[in-house]
Amino acid sequence: MGLVTVSRVLDMPVIRTAAPEVVAGRDGLDREVRWVHSAELAEIGALLRGGDLLLSTGIALPGDAAGLSAFADSLAESDAAGLFIELGRRWSEIPSALTARCDELGLPLIALGHEVRFAAVAQAVGERIVDEQLADLREAQRVHDTFTELSMTEAGQPEILQAAQRLCAAAVVLEDDQQRVLDYRSGPDDIDAFLHDWTTRSRRVPLEGRSAWDETNRWLVTRVGRRDRGWGRLIVQSDQRPSPGLVATAERAAAALAMHRLNDGHRDSLVRRTHHELLVALLNDPSDPDLLRRCELAGLPIRRRQFIAETVRPVARPADRAGGTVRADEIVAAITHTLSARELPGLVGIIGQDVRILLSLPLAADADHIADELAEAVTAKHAATVAAARPVEDSNLIDRTLRESQQVMDALKPDQLTTISTRPHRLEDAHLRGLLTLLAGDDRLALYADRELRALDAHDDRYGTDLLGAVRALVTSSGKSEAAASLHISRPVFYDRLAKAARVTGTDLDDPDIRVSLHVALLYRELLT
Repeated sequence: MGLVTVSRVLDMPVIRTAAPEVVAGRDGLDREVRWVHSAELAEIGALLRGGDLLLSTGIALPGDAAGLSAFADSLAESDAAGLFIELGRRWSEIPSALTARCDELGLPLIALGHEVRFAAVAQAVGERIVDEQLADLREAQRVHDTFTELSMTEAGQPEILQAAQRLCAAAVVLEDDQQRVLDYRSGPDDIDAFLHDWTTRSRRVPLEGRSAWDETNRWLVTRVGRRDRGWGRLIVQSDQRPSPGLVATAERAAAALAMHRLNDGHRDSLVRRTHHELLVALLNDPSDPDLLRRCELAGLPIRRRQFIAETVRPVARPADRAGGTVRADEIVAAITHTLSARELPGLVGIIGQDVRILLSLPLAADADHIADELAEAVTAKHAATVAAARPVEDSNLIDRTLRESQQVMDALKPDQLTTISTRPHRLEDAHLRGLLTLLAGDDRLALYADRELRALDAHDDRYGTDLLGAVRALVTSSGKSEAAASLHISRPVFYDRLAKAARVTGTDLDDPDIRVSLHVALLYRELLT
């Protein structure tokens, strides 16, 4: 999409053959040309409309300086786009009085050194204007279809920003009401230069209306949301004054973002959602330079830092019908407040049923001690279990500390998940369960567990017995009497089941190695369910 300006008319072949020369009003060359007229009438100004371009030979124009100045004034009052005068019919050069006045008014005045058919110029420019209008209509329809489709599919913030970047063919940034970058999509130019010192620069750019172009930064700035409740702004990189089509695209994208936030069940969680997306992305590929830049913009320092992750799981309360989700939100709010009060940079988000935390700390800081203090602060306010990972000093290993904290949480025993401890659990607290959790993705361990338990599974399925349950009670209890009591059966019945299990597996269940093997297989299966 683009406007037909005086400058673009000068580049058209039909005009270039006439040897055009800009003699005045060069600053107005970006004026929009909406139509072309040719006339030899000194009083033509009153008959023109805004954006009209006038072609003349000057034959009927005044001969005195005052008359020429008045003629220029009449064109400016009608908001004409410019004046083209063909030399040779009356003047060999344009009078200085007309040139001077057009310069004062910023009205483009172009001298045509060669003869040209005005009808050909009017036709060529008119066709270009119509072509541009048709292109604008097609582009407007494409923009409409794109955002309508996004609305119908309930697309989120990333999809809306991606669409805006594609339609505008430029970098786009979404910021909050404090001018902090929430998300962005890169354009064809260097994104580092575009984002440099963002918050400071953005706070110098006021926005009174819905949209405005900031010439200093070369930004098209559009408010997201109502003026009295605007929660952010959408910025589009625009090296030139944006066309109406570009402004319309930006405003449509801003409206889609506002509607998405309105329809979102967590309307106050824009920053929280950004943290969630960053945490998920870090789990997938922490080496992505663009992702690390996003983390920096979100307030998580990356360079010369160490990182430590914690996982917090709400302790279920039978009387709480709202379940873990509400408490998880409350825990996120408490953690965010604690981090802010202690000036600890971090990302906090809910993934699955757990609250995930990633802290960025100075290399000299005692990361484990800080993790302990944070766990104590969380558990002092909320019933929750906390698992902490080991710190890493390489941003490329952030996924390792994030995964380890989750693995520790998943490896905890049921009683550990329901008993609130002010100290976070770590890998050394999980023992064998922790090891199996770390190896859970290894197919060889799955094959091992299947091999150890296959015979018992097959017998129980075929005859409706529970030999597997008897073996589980044996390997998880301190003695056979305790194991029988845990199943609420007599010792003779329990002994009989163990004897059948030994025959089915062809093993000696009194052998410590056999018991350990079965215990490992059963524990692995438990951790996967």
